[in-house]
Amino acid sequence: MVIPQIAEWGRKKGIDLLATSDWTHPLWLKELKADLKETGDGIYRCKGIKSPYFLLSTEISSIYSQGGKLRRIHNLVFAPSFETVDKINAELLRRGCKLMSDGRPIIGISSRDLAALVLEIDKNCLVIPAHVWTPWFSLFGSKSGFDSLEECFGDMSKYIYAIETGLSSSPDMNWRIKELDNRSILSFSDAHSPEKLGREATIFEIEDMKALTYFDIKKAIQEQSIVSTIEFYPEEGKYHYTGHRNCGVRQSPNETKKLGTTCSVCGKQLTIGVMHRVEQLASRPIDFKFSNRPPYKMFVPLMEILSESFQVGVSTQKVHNEYNNLIKVFGSEFNVLIRTKPEEIAEISGEKVAEGIRKVREGDLVIEPGYDGVFGKVKIWNQEDKEGKENLKDKDKQMSLF
Repeated sequence: MVIPQIAEWGRKKGIDLLATSDWTHPLWLKELKADLKETGDGIYRCKGIKSPYFLLSTEISSIYSQGGKLRRIHNLVFAPSFETVDKINAELLRRGCKLMSDGRPIIGISSRDLAALVLEIDKNCLVIPAHVWTPWFSLFGSKSGFDSLEECFGDMSKYIYAIETGLSSSPDMNWRIKELDNRSILSFSDAHSPEKLGREATIFEIEDMKALTYFDIKKAIQEQSIVSTIEFYPEEGKYHYTGHRNCGVRQSPNETKKLGTTCSVCGKQLTIGVMHRVEQLASRPIDFKFSNRPPYKMFVPLMEILSESFQVGVSTQKVHNEYNNLIKVFGSEFNVLIRTKPEEIAEISGEKVAEGIRKVREGDLVIEPGYDGVFGKVKIWNQEDKEGKENLKDKDKQMSLF
């Protein structure tokens, strides 16, 4: 995950704009300054590579006490320049933050005070709560979060223009929270390896990428001018359902309402999943119809489709070779997943791969939701009953995303 590799994989994925991450870390910041060249106000590209472009971003972990409870909140900070980055880092150091300790530093500053610190240095920065439903480290997290954005950010909440959904929630789950009506719902990859880039993405309408500025993106977020988002199936996220991984206990929201939040095996407290937490805070029913929100598409990453189609591991050479072959022919992973006709894919990779991509587009999948740190499983083909494949649309409403 160095800038040239991130840029190369961004091109493979079909991503036009990436985030640098981790500019709070002095060594990584040194690499960013060495590898990136500014092409427009606050927009950068890797030296020697024309695209994709980069925004300066970082993630900061605030751990502090508020309201008699320990809070652990992760927030993203986007900055319009290296000059602003240097000023924020200097202020964090002055307040005792150990920036060398981690790419995502831990500070004892509240989310409210962090937002104030950042925006006092540069009002053009963006502060965006990250993966807002994750139990342990997020705004609405069941273990250490808050019941509202205003409770978390106080008088600074008016400057929080967006939230990031995280892998375990989809946009429609967030639309049920009335407080988020006037905020953009963003989706990011949260990638820790190049292959994971693009598993979620936010789509903006940009007339001329060469003329793009940081302020174009900020304006689009402030004004909720999001075209659409690309989503990871939230059931595949590792905190979608309530449960206890040590005991193998997993519960849907309906089951949790009946059985409670105590583990039936060991008697300890279950980790409240994202679906149940949404139910706790939602002011709208699950089947509420939204007419003014950007649409979204859900996909399974191409390497996972190839892995299941060929019945080999996702990291095998066979999968990587076929992945690169498809990218070479069709230009990018997004092109393969979204735009290319199945019959064209079949000509290159065979009928099985084409069928897999068609099934993913139609949501014809078998899913085991993740829980308590255990990733969910999304299967394109039901190996136990190949003829009686269960369509995602026919599942219980608590699992439905449509």
